[in-house]
Amino acid sequence: MDGILISSLAGVERSWHAWARMRGLDAVETLRLAHGRRAIETVALLRPDLDSEAELKVIEDLEVADNEGITVLPGVRELLAALPPGAWTVVTSATERLARVRLAAAGIPAPRQLVTADRVARGKPHPEPFLTGAALLGLPPETCVVFEDSESGAMAGRAAGCTVVATTFSHPAESLRAAHYLVRDLTGVSVMREGDGLALRFVPLARSGQSEIR
Repeated sequence: MDGILISSLAGVERSWHAWARMRGLDAVETLRLAHGRRAIETVALLRPDLDSEAELKVIEDLEVADNEGITVLPGVRELLAALPPGAWTVVTSATERLARVRLAAAGIPAPRQLVTADRVARGKPHPEPFLTGAALLGLPPETCVVFEDSESGAMAGRAAGCTVVATTFSHPAESLRAAHYLVRDLTGVSVMREGDGLALRFVPLARSGQSEIR
């Protein structure tokens, strides 16, 4: 969701910086660990002495209250409009409450069911979130395409057996080695019907010609 469909980066940074100050942590290091990871796992890494569930609620409240500056990223509306209903879902490290608030603030219709932090036992980089997403769509993971912007997300998609297309929106290309393809954003990603399935066509970075994923 964040870094692929929308950008709420400023709000995320403000919220995590606020929490880091409250808990006596370095804000830069806290934010680095938080990207692409479930908040509850970030808390457990940084402050294992605290009640992770209670801290999750604190962070969630901070983030839900801060919707300033949320934007839809390039190419998103065009790609979603081209996808048939039920062909896609959101797999996010955000809680369901936060994910729905952010999508609504951006004006993006949320899929009926999402895979959120509160729906899985193990977050990215574990493959469980994307395996759950594939099951939700009723598809084998190897027929699914994951769009990610974080190192942990790309690793999770690869481990799940999906094809991973990573954007360079928030992380440098060197950190996205787990991805099969890199793109700047979703601009130019087109969808074609092919038999009973779909094919995606796009031009990856640092490669010549077009790539197709069926």
